[in-house]
Amino acid sequence: MVAWRLIGLEQNSAFMNMGIDEAIIEGVKAGSSKPTIRFYKWNPSAVSIGRFQSMRDEVNIDVCKSLGVDYVRRITGGGAVYHDSEGELTYSLIAPESLFPRDIKESYAVICGWIINGLESIGIDAQFSPINDISVNGKKISGNAQTRREGVLLQHGTILYKLDIAKMFSVLNVSKEKISDKMIKNAEERVTSVHSKSGSSFEELYRAVMNGITANKECEVGFLSGSELNAAIYLSKTYSSDAWNFSR
Repeated sequence: MVAWRLIGLEQNSAFMNMGIDEAIIEGVKAGSSKPTIRFYKWNPSAVSIGRFQSMRDEVNIDVCKSLGVDYVRRITGGGAVYHDSEGELTYSLIAPESLFPRDIKESYAVICGWIINGLESIGIDAQFSPINDISVNGKKISGNAQTRREGVLLQHGTILYKLDIAKMFSVLNVSKEKISDKMIKNAEERVTSVHSKSGSSFEELYRAVMNGITANKECEVGFLSGSELNAAIYLSKTYSSDAWNFSR
């Protein structure tokens, strides 16, 4: 059985979170790091955009600065996401891609299935919504993104605990119109959260998702190695740079 490392819930800046993911990818690729599951929050709140998006097109930089919200480009694809410091749980799974189906959709289904099992344990009946979402009664509760690099798979994603749609709209360039009650109502019809579907606390959500992902795996609680931490700190400087974030 594959031996996994579990890094428990922590909070970091957007730049450090991205740096840690990439540092672990390099460690797994080199064979010096075990396949890793980690959980984290974003402090301060942040917006992340997909690898191929334009920061200026997707993000209201002035509002982010005024609210103290970070913004960062991911190495995974997908769309712009607002990460509230108290409103979501984020996970990353980094492992040799040989452990997963070659087909992208199938690999999403496998990993998202573990999250769905975790949500079920706190009374939330969720479904996989291809290609990379998890929904409850047709409303999105989790978005996920994936990349594969030199034989290593990274999938990270969010599980929404609470929603602040007005703040989300204020930091994303979702519309040239002024934020309206109608826009907020429309968004509430498309997106949901654990808090609105369950009486579970954030800690209960974390435990449930952690148990869902780690079920039937040989897992040992661990931490970043010194070399991983040093690499993550170095990489976080790239992730905080305009050269990276405004490269498109």
